[in-house]
Amino acid sequence: MAAPPSDLRASALFDMTDRVALVTGGGTGIGLMIAQGLAANGANVYIGGRREEVVKKSAQTFKGRGELIPLLLDVTSKPSILAAKSAIAATDGYLDVLINNAGQSGPWSSWMSDDADPKNHSAEAFGMALFAEPQDEWASHFKLNAYSSVFVTSAFVGLLAKGSERHGAWTASAMTITSMCGSSKLAQDHWAYNAGKAAATHIARMFATELARRKIPVRVNSLAPGVFMSELTRSRLEKGLDSMKQLGLHPVPAGRIGSEAEMAGTALWMVSASGCYLNGQEILIDGGHATLNPSKR
Repeated sequence: MAAPPSDLRASALFDMTDRVALVTGGGTGIGLMIAQGLAANGANVYIGGRREEVVKKSAQTFKGRGELIPLLLDVTSKPSILAAKSAIAATDGYLDVLINNAGQSGPWSSWMSDDADPKNHSAEAFGMALFAEPQDEWASHFKLNAYSSVFVTSAFVGLLAKGSERHGAWTASAMTITSMCGSSKLAQDHWAYNAGKAAATHIARMFATELARRKIPVRVNSLAPGVFMSELTRSRLEKGLDSMKQLGLHPVPAGRIGSEAEMAGTALWMVSASGCYLNGQEILIDGGHATLNPSKR
């Protein structure tokens, strides 16, 4: 069993030298922030994505201690997942860190935040407006935002266990990027997104428990971001943080969006040896949003 690092310098606590990571949806936004943070501290990081040109461009522009490696990966396709696993197994033979980050927004229910919309004025109108949401969009959303993490994590858990053999039990880590929305009691105009993120959180907790029961030395946690710049949030953030009031929300107490350093630093702690005692938890990084808004926390 690996002991905590005895060297308490930050350079040792968060060192990712000789570590191999995979970040799904790693070509842009939060996924890229995390991938760059891991690579800047020495890891070789595969950034998986369906858009090959995007992951290639992100890999080429990175400069740091480690390396970003583009990897074609569709997390909703089992053949694509297995192809990515085979590529990493052939090149490295193990995996130290898996970040389940791939996701999407929608379907949107923008009428919910419009007090003048007749759909909000009676029980029948409200109920039937929700009933009208397209089931196929809900299914597509859950396929990517929720249960894709089941198949990606299960496919790579063997390689992650081999990663733990290299550095000590429980060092290898799988992490799912969820959202503060998964804890929100307000729909925020996107019921499917909030529900999908809540499901992804519970999937991660179940993985942590079931792996621990079997003494499989892989930690599983989730990271729930608040407002950070990404492809999913860009259009709304361009309207300013005060636009959150329209959704029935208090603005973020921090008064700003989260930074790249704050996202990368939190993820780095969670998956590095310094976070090795963390298992089965969700860490919320939201600038205090849940302190003022209806949340299950």
